[in-house]
Amino acid sequence: MLELNGVPVDDTYCEAFDGIYSRILVTAKHKWLLKKAAYSATALPSTVFGEAEGGVELWLSPQETPDGRLGAICQIWVQKSKKFLDVLMREMGKRIRQGILVVPTTRVFNATDSETTFDAEINVGRCGDGYEWEDEMWGRKVIRVPIMFGEFIIERYIGYAEGIAGGNIWYFCESEEAALEAGEAAVEALKKIEGVITSFDICSAGSKPETKYPEMGPSTNHYFCPTLKGKIPDSKVPDGVKSIPEIVINGITREAVEKAMYVCMDVVSRIDGVVRISAGNYGGKLGQHKIYLKDIIEKYS
Repeated sequence: MLELNGVPVDDTYCEAFDGIYSRILVTAKHKWLLKKAAYSATALPSTVFGEAEGGVELWLSPQETPDGRLGAICQIWVQKSKKFLDVLMREMGKRIRQGILVVPTTRVFNATDSETTFDAEINVGRCGDGYEWEDEMWGRKVIRVPIMFGEFIIERYIGYAEGIAGGNIWYFCESEEAALEAGEAAVEALKKIEGVITSFDICSAGSKPETKYPEMGPSTNHYFCPTLKGKIPDSKVPDGVKSIPEIVINGITREAVEKAMYVCMDVVSRIDGVVRISAGNYGGKLGQHKIYLKDIIEKYS
């Protein structure tokens, strides 16, 4: 059995998979408007339904943005597939139009370091109903969309690239209070790591591929539900454990995911009431990448 800061760590791996992400920079005139836009655009993680998931990566000062206003780096992810670009453009269009454009004073800039791009005039700019126009501002080609509040500005070409989604850490806790304290500390620490998001933050409901209701998609991982201990013969919940949250991590590189997983393990292992650390995998059924906890601990500790 491995240990980190005195807490046992399972000698196992998380199962991650290839994904496609687009990294955008959102700015706004005031902090409360920026938060509204960033959280609205990234609020719903739903890749299991063939759509998109997102998260806020970083909050930026006015000195770090093209237009000198407060900003946020957001990531939107879709599954890697033959038609991923169609899905990405559809989902980016929905999240930008309905989550950002409708919030007063917002603007969107490309923040993806990639040679591959899509034309935002097609899925966002045309909200101007033909009255939008291209311009050059802050050294970038932008689309200016007239709206009733004033105008919405978006950089015309938004990048996308391949990354790794689904890195995860499970932590077994003696109470809900310990689970929340550890999860909050971990999510806060991960905000300092460039290139990663925690799309669910503290995820309370880990799933499994097999289900009695395939029309719904993945369902509860009953082996690890504390309330089923003693009720089912194959429970894997240790004695005394009352809560098993997970932190799911997407990153623009494998190295970023691995570093984030280690930081997550290190942080939660220091919280009283965390008695074991593990990770979710499905025997290779879900993802192409196996990231072993032992290797991460040896690499970063």
